[in-house]
Amino acid sequence: MEENILQEQDVEKKTYSVPEMAKILAISKRSAYQLCSRTSDFRVLHVGRTVRIHKESFDRWFSSCF
Repeated sequence: MEENILQEQDVEKKTYSVPEMAKILAISKRSAYQLCSRTSDFRVLHVGRTVRIHKESFDRWFSSCF
């Protein structure tokens, strides 16, 4: 039942995965993981072995690069 509720609601995405970020930046996943491990320019969240990038802070950083 809970799954149906989530499917019916429009859930706004708040994070990027590392592969998504790599695609946006046109870099390899390995380079994206390295960037996440050493940056303080945008927020990176570690949940167990999963890495997520805070969408708003990443988008702000990315926009400021141009």
